[in-house]
Amino acid sequence: MQEYERKQLLERVGREGATVGADIPETITVQGEDIDLQTFVFEIKRRETIPAGERDRVERAKKNLRRERLERVERIEEDDISRETGEELARSIVGIDRALNALENLGPTDLEREQQAKQAADTKRWMSFLQKALGREDTAASRGGR
Repeated sequence: MQEYERKQLLERVGREGATVGADIPETITVQGEDIDLQTFVFEIKRRETIPAGERDRVERAKKNLRRERLERVERIEEDDISRETGEELARSIVGIDRALNALENLGPTDLEREQQAKQAADTKRWMSFLQKALGREDTAASRGGR
């Protein structure tokens, strides 16, 4: 591969918005292990909440994907590779970036707990309002102190 081709590939994978229109690879080899990346990302994204155990799995996957991305960029930068291999690496890097973007943009991890906290706060405000409206503010306070 010529040096200018190498620079073009590196510029392409580093470009802002490079993932627009890019597909997440169906499978990818990360640290010597084949992963059904597309299935994993879509499975995680379709859930409303992500349990704590799954959150750890997602964090490990993101860490491994970042490491794999770095290794592939270094191969483009330093290795004696063909133009075709460089193109393949660049496509896979953009696919990894697409997967990382999807995994980084996951919502809150425990929506159920967040919803329960909101409901508890609403209930507390409502009870406080009712007590004031019924003139029982002092009675409730004195009962709580006993």
